[in-house]
Formats: sequence, structure tokens, C-alpha cells
Amino acid sequence: MQEIRQVTEKDIPECVRVVRRSFQTVADEFGFTAEKDPKFTSFTTTEERLRWHMFGEKRPMYAYFIDGKVAGYYSLHISNGEIELSNLCTAPEFRHRKVGESLMLHSFDRARELGFSEITIGVVEANERVIRWYESYGFTKSGECGEYQTFQCIFMNKPI
Repeated sequence: MQEIRQVTEKDIPECVRVVRRSFQTVADEFGFTAEKDPKFTSFTTTEERLRWHMFGEKRPMYAYFIDGKVAGYYSLHISNGEIELSNLCTAPEFRHRKVGESLMLHSFDRARELGFSEITIGVVEANERVIRWYESYGFTKSGECGEYQTFQCIFMNKPI
């Protein structure tokens, strides 16, 4: 069985594992380490952080489940009248099975339901493959996130 549903507190530990493992593949590809890039997602995602997203920031958080296991995850960060698709990821063993695409399209629906007409995402600037993937869904580069230790991040926006 496959489903996308809102994350509950009991799902947080598994979501943390998926986020960390998923973003670790990016860290490995670009040579990011906890010592020189401590703000990178694979190094900062903890159960406490996701609990803060859930209960402190009240972020909508969703996961894609396959046979009861978390295969992918995202949250929506709402701030200053804007919405950002945050931590969209797919566990390495579930990649190339449309999990990421399903979650992204789901995020567009949720953002529209919340009254937004545009969504933003931050991407590692050097990750050209992922940038092209987002561009294939209508995202366009809209500016720099600023430097995150030894790498640059860009924002991409999409009307929804």
C-alpha cells in the first residue's frame, strides 16, 4: 500500500532517518562534511528539530508511505506571507519510483489549499541535476539563499 499522509509525532524518528540518509547522498556527492558544513540538512535534522517544526512552527509535514515505511518526506515553511517547500526528499532505496514527484505535486495542492499562489524551494546551487528536475516542473531561479558554509544555495519559485 502507498499513501501520502500528514506526519504524526510517532512518525518523526523515521522521518529524521529518511531526511538524513537522503541528504547525505548530496553531502557525499559535493564533499560536504559536518565539520565544514554544519548547517547542511543531513547534519542538522534531528527529532528535536522536526518536533519544533511540528509543534513550534506548526509546519504542515507530510510523508510518502510504502507498506507502512516512510519513503519520502517534506514540510511547508510559512513565513512572512510566503511558503517554502522544505526538505523534500526520497529515501535512496525508493528513488526513481515517482515518490519525489508525488510529494512535490502534493505540496502544490496543500500550498494552494492554504491560499498561496506561488511556492519557493532552496537548492544547492552546484546540484545542476536537481535544478534541472525542478525546472522541468516549472520552477525558475529567483535568487541566492546566501552562503551556507562552503556552498551556495539558490531559491527557485513556481506559480501554483
